[in-house]
Amino acid sequence: QVQLVESGGGLVQPGGSLRLSCVASGFTFRRHAMNWYRQAAGKERELVASISTFGLNTNYADSVKGRFTISRDNAKNTVYLQMNSLKPEDTAVYYCHARMENIDYWGKGTPVTVSS
Repeated sequence: QVQLVESGGGLVQPGGSLRLSCVASGFTFRRHAMNWYRQAAGKERELVASISTFGLNTNYADSVKGRFTISRDNAKNTVYLQMNSLKPEDTAVYYCHARMENIDYWGKGTPVTVSS
């Protein structure tokens, strides 16, 4: 079965950095685009970043452009989200996502808290 397992979240001060990882299993990873979403308390889940199958195309939410970088290692079945210059408004649970045959698959999420 499809599994997406996130890690790397935690508490960081404003201006700091974190790198999130998502290890995928149960499907042919290199054939699918991957996404990172986030959901802050009391808010809807939002798309943060997307990456195409071989990483040639990436897209970002306006709120994270220039600060976050999505990447992938198809040999390791892993997608990453490098987050720099973190702001308190980046505080949220971050989720790894893939959509296959019109079905959405989600990880359980990893929490990120940006606070001094």
